[in-house]
Amino acid sequence: MTIPFLDLKSINAQYRQDLVDAATRVIDSGWYIQGTELKAFESEFAEYCVSKHCIGVANGLDALTLTLRAWKELGKLKEGDEVIVPANTYIASILAITENRLKPVLVEPDEQTYNLCPTKTAKAITSNTKAILAVHLYGQLAPMPELMTLADQHDLLVLEDSAQAHGAAINGKKAGSWGHASGFSFYPGKNLGALGDAGAVTTSDDELASTIRALGNYGGHKKYENLYQGVNSRLDEMQAAMLRVKLKHLVVETQRRKEIALAYAKGITHKALSQPISADSTDESLENHVFHLYVIRMAERDALQAYLTSAGIQTLIHYPIPPHQQQAYAEWSAQKYPLTEAIHQQVLSLPISPVMTDEQVDAVIAACNHFEMP
Repeated sequence: MTIPFLDLKSINAQYRQDLVDAATRVIDSGWYIQGTELKAFESEFAEYCVSKHCIGVANGLDALTLTLRAWKELGKLKEGDEVIVPANTYIASILAITENRLKPVLVEPDEQTYNLCPTKTAKAITSNTKAILAVHLYGQLAPMPELMTLADQHDLLVLEDSAQAHGAAINGKKAGSWGHASGFSFYPGKNLGALGDAGAVTTSDDELASTIRALGNYGGHKKYENLYQGVNSRLDEMQAAMLRVKLKHLVVETQRRKEIALAYAKGITHKALSQPISADSTDESLENHVFHLYVIRMAERDALQAYLTSAGIQTLIHYPIPPHQQQAYAEWSAQKYPLTEAIHQQVLSLPISPVMTDEQVDAVIAACNHFEMP
């Protein structure tokens, strides 16, 4: 048995006819940029997130970058301001900050959740801190009630990086509705994935929404009238139509991810393998996690990955190199983040997707349990 990490072809095949019908609708409309499909998706996704506005953009990185840029245009941020961000995030979170000539302040994560720790975040706040970029890593919401309280105390902006957390919630309040704004990615492999690059910003701030929309449309609200030195970052009609189809199935697909996660938690018993949730977790207790990834941790990660590969099980490492050790940020190479570095050396993502069969899940569990330490 060969078990792929993520079978996108099979995921989309479930909705093939609906996707073909949506594509046909766009083709026949003769309108391919900023038309009715985009407006409809923005309305539907804003409603899903319980946010006043959704602004479609070209990708998830643009969603973060344009939001920070908009706050600069509105005078809420200026070059050199500090933005707190987890040290173990994907580099896109950092790129959005430095692209705006803001200063990332890397903070070690919580060792259990890999998300921002409120205590460590509080210690990192200085007089130059103006924003927190809360990354919902692997599909689990950061501790937003605590982070929002901290932000209110220090008058900080909060931007959620919700690229992996579509639908995750705390006390019924979803990703995309906690911070002052949130950036989403609809990269094909995301829980809500387009058939190409796509992204969006959600916010309930009217002025911010208007500014982001203008910045992504060459800097103007009207054709040939430019308020800002903007960019071209727009969610096109075809991807909006694809996303409208797949949004209808997101709740069911998320439920299947949780079923697989619970099966892993209960079935994998290898003593040296650390899991993201406990064996006594319940579906009700997992409201804050949508399992974009199921990330385990083991000191012998590389040996385990090689063993699983030999068993026909594809795994991935999210992520092998932390941002501060990337050549792109060579000026940070002397900085040390021991927990972050250990995480990047030890984590391994097991297959998890809404089209995995019970037989495949059982095979992953058995292989993990049969792994013998080198």
